[in-house]
Amino acid sequence: KVRIVGGGYATLYCMGAVLAHSRYKYGQWSEKPLTTALFIKMLLACFEYCGGIADELVIDQDKLIAVSENYGDIIYTYEFERFKQAMGFNVYLCRKGDPESKGKIEAVVKYFKGNFASNRLYADISSWNQSFYDWLDRTGNSSIHGTTKKVPAEVFLVEQQYLPLK
Repeated sequence: KVRIVGGGYATLYCMGAVLAHSRYKYGQWSEKPLTTALFIKMLLACFEYCGGIADELVIDQDKLIAVSENYGDIIYTYEFERFKQAMGFNVYLCRKGDPESKGKIEAVVKYFKGNFASNRLYADISSWNQSFYDWLDRTGNSSIHGTTKKVPAEVFLVEQQYLPLK
């Protein structure tokens, strides 16, 4: 929930992404709950923002992309499977209650909510996202990371060379 200009609250939904080595972050907000189509659109925007596509995506929101899992064999939604094959990346789905695989992204979403969303008033989704991207450039990716003790934007300049456009 975020505060609205003029009073009250709105519910916004956030998709977050973080590169494992540099901790370079990307996110996008929506007024509507995420669907597979919206998630794919957001991933495309993420790839564009980062200038390439990682070989493997670790994904926490498996309900949007996976229909079922049978002893480790994952059946993706038709739409996501087509997207995954077209883009040429592999997927690792986080297991419930697996903090080792979920920790980085959960920390990023908490960071987005606590350091960006909690300090702003919401007027409309377009200006909210633009304000968010400005904040990412100014603060989210330009401040020294607590764990790595490095600036994500600086480390990303090296990491970006390993994100081929597919």
